[in-house]
Amino acid sequence: MKKVGLGGSIEKNVLSLARLAKKCGLDGVVSSPNEIKSIRQNTGEDFLIVTPGVRPGWAVANDQKRTATPREAIERGADYIVVGRPITAVENPVVACERVLEELKEIKVPE
Repeated sequence: MKKVGLGGSIEKNVLSLARLAKKCGLDGVVSSPNEIKSIRQNTGEDFLIVTPGVRPGWAVANDQKRTATPREAIERGADYIVVGRPITAVENPVVACERVLEELKEIKVPE
């Protein structure tokens, strides 16, 4: 990755790119659940974080390796979560969606 100026740890690169995005005037970034806290701490509350790879505890990870539950993603500071196949690839997507929404109702979001 050195050809594009990146090297070192994933977290270091993610933070560098998130800071650059904010400096360039972007509203936010897409981030794995693993870097949400660091991005939030380094870019502030007004910087949006969209998090894919969200998997409820009852769902399979599929090809996602860096996942979190909806609760974990929100509690870490994600503004928006993407829950794809756990809803779209099941026999009854409505029931799956309702299960995710029930989990989200229980979350206490810090003010």
